[in-house]
Amino acid sequence: MRKNFGAKPWCYPQPVFMIATYGEDGTPDVMNAAWGGISDDKELSMCLSAGHKTVKNILSRGAFTVSMAEASQVVACDYVGIESANKVPDKLARAGFHVTKSEFVDAPLIDELAMAMECELVSYDKDSCRLVGRIVNVSADERVLGADGKIDPDKLQPIVFDPVNNDYRVLGKKVGNAFADGASLK
Repeated sequence: MRKNFGAKPWCYPQPVFMIATYGEDGTPDVMNAAWGGISDDKELSMCLSAGHKTVKNILSRGAFTVSMAEASQVVACDYVGIESANKVPDKLARAGFHVTKSEFVDAPLIDELAMAMECELVSYDKDSCRLVGRIVNVSADERVLGADGKIDPDKLQPIVFDPVNNDYRVLGKKVGNAFADGASLK
């Protein structure tokens, strides 16, 4: 038997995106957002309200980075989600984050977060709050690479948002092989 909850923004997993920008004066900013995902081969879409300083920065500069929040940085990642840069312009520094300018877009990479998508703004709809970015590059710190040179999720320890319980959770263990295991049913 199922229990009905009505229309809710509940989906598992919801990545915890750390969206970083530069302000008009060059000050780095970051916010935490969970409503988003890949929407095309080289495209990311997120629901971000226009009142965020980060959104204003993206519209002004046309670029942003999206880092994956990590278990080791959960306190700092949550802080930048509950504090507004409109009120605390140096919240990125207060979180203990440091930045390096992306080589590919006019936006900062957060040094403490190992994986990031570097994006250019494609569009923003103020009515739906839908922001679309074109992924120009994905970068990862060598500390999260496996012996095969690929990103190792066990080393990265990305967190996801549990919208039902308002929890952050670490991705779990591998349970199968994508594009392969289902072949046994053919």
